[in-house]
Amino acid sequence: MVKDGIYYGVGFTAAGLLIGLVFGWLWAVPLFVLAAFCANFFRDPDREDPGGDVVVSPADGKVVHVRPLPDGGSRVSIFLNIFNVHVNRVPIAGVLRSVEYKPGRFVMAHRETASDENEQNVLVIDPDDARGGEIVIRQIAGLVARRIVCYKKTGDHVTRGERFGMMKFSSRMDVILGPQWQLAVKEGDHVSGGSSVLAELSTDNTGAVDDA
Repeated sequence: MVKDGIYYGVGFTAAGLLIGLVFGWLWAVPLFVLAAFCANFFRDPDREDPGGDVVVSPADGKVVHVRPLPDGGSRVSIFLNIFNVHVNRVPIAGVLRSVEYKPGRFVMAHRETASDENEQNVLVIDPDDARGGEIVIRQIAGLVARRIVCYKKTGDHVTRGERFGMMKFSSRMDVILGPQWQLAVKEGDHVSGGSSVLAELSTDNTGAVDDA
């Protein structure tokens, strides 16, 4: 469980016990329910890496948009509801070229416009395997989720599946991939952070890197 979940869970449980002892146990029920909700929301299960030349999902949730980009790449948008695991994981091993916070609005995260309008944290990864080109992740706030947490900074080396942050309550994650990647998901798919494959390196890019 994420540390914040322990704090919230213990706090609500302690408050429930106090209220129950003073005013009766019926009054304590809502606090115990909140404690259980926090334990579920802040869970942090282990995940198994799938291996291979792939990009894994950075978050649990539902693929709500798959959009082609002008350069031939794709944008995959994943919506996290309040029942999903909200811990975020690195989709590919590499070095963080930049980590940039961008203020914005708080429209509903599943809307198409949230990618450009909402408050977000943008991470650009230069993969260890240069054949894949840069990969961009956007932690996007939603109508309810108004706290973006990121543990990493520019220059950090990250490994695939490593925990790098968290979105508190419902939110959205965008992953922007270059044309070197063949998508392995479609709209409506449900994915798990750190284990579900979003894309595979195209067979046209599996040869040696041209250093010229």
